[in-house]
Amino acid sequence: MKHVCALCGYVYNSDKGDLENGIAEETDFEDIPADWTCPLCGASKEDFDLVEDDDVADEDF
Repeated sequence: MKHVCALCGYVYNSDKGDLENGIAEETDFEDIPADWTCPLCGASKEDFDLVEDDDVADEDF
């Protein structure tokens, strides 16, 4: 599953996690701590929208 930041377009891909910020690969978005923020713009989890995998490119962030 992928979630996209509505403010900057950062794509959180649960398959990849967010290793630079302590989120392991295969971590579902719902399991990320509530205080996690977008690594690009600092937006909160509430600013992310669930998208279909086919709707966004598989970007390497």
